[in-house]
Amino acid sequence: MWIGITLGDVTGIGPEVTLKALATEAQSNDAHYVIIGDADHARKTNLQLGLNLPLKDYKGKTDAGRIFVHNPLHESLPQDLVAGSPGASRAAVAWLKDAAERCLARELDAMVTAPVSKENIIRAGHAFVGQTEFLSQLAGTDQTVMMLLGHDERERWLRVALATTHVPLKMVPVQLTQPKIELAIELAAKACHDLRLPRARVAVCGLNPHAGEGGEFGDEEQTTVSPAVHAAQRRHIDAVGPLSADTLFYHAYRGDYDAVVAMYHDQGLCPLKLIGFETGVNWTLGLPFIRTSPDHGTAYNIAGRGSASPSSMLSAIRLAKQLAKAKG
Repeated sequence: MWIGITLGDVTGIGPEVTLKALATEAQSNDAHYVIIGDADHARKTNLQLGLNLPLKDYKGKTDAGRIFVHNPLHESLPQDLVAGSPGASRAAVAWLKDAAERCLARELDAMVTAPVSKENIIRAGHAFVGQTEFLSQLAGTDQTVMMLLGHDERERWLRVALATTHVPLKMVPVQLTQPKIELAIELAAKACHDLRLPRARVAVCGLNPHAGEGGEFGDEEQTTVSPAVHAAQRRHIDAVGPLSADTLFYHAYRGDYDAVVAMYHDQGLCPLKLIGFETGVNWTLGLPFIRTSPDHGTAYNIAGRGSASPSSMLSAIRLAKQLAKAKG
């Protein structure tokens, strides 16, 4: 199988965690990897970290080798870029686009994306909400959902799909609709099947404290969330809710549920990152290709020091391979 990995913002920790993860995972000899990004930065990082990975220029899938580098841009980036440089941000977007197009063309079986800075991409001149939204638009679909997965040291998992993503908190009730919740429930259940779990029991959070307390703290549970859950149940999806988020995650963590649908970003990601900060993976559900990414940012403050942990990137690569293998 062929896995593409975009380097993300090269002034962050993307190149470091990518190469460190490949130094571990490529030993399994069960996949080919194409690093899509700046070859000079990749080779410099390889040398600085003493990894000695055999990085070859990518010319096509007929090439012999295990780890390749491909830069779709005509020129290399300067080596002395400051953190969050506009040039690095624009390059990161170009690499995203190239990897997605190769996935759509079936040249790659999956793509893994290293971190970018939304703020700096916007400052560089792109209308950019996030990698998930960018890839969805490129694929011509708005039927995508962000799922985050992580586990603790005892392999106890949380899998959280988000009904809304990067939305100001005051706008969540406005943007939260029954179709969005239904889509999140449906794709969360499908994700459980794609992961080959023995069941796909999905718990759905309420929006308000105590799931609205029967309408005392808001009526979104009655008007929006509950109808979405009932609609999913009519389609024979094993969904329950709306449930109070302050207790739901405890039950999901101990294994009562296989996935959780959260109503907004922090509702779902705070508990997930508490138990799986090092192992968290972002998986975009609903795309016509497999896309995963580590669940952390560019970490400009530690870039270039060699101290970044590759755990989340390693988890993202392994999930992409697992899904690609299951897909056949």
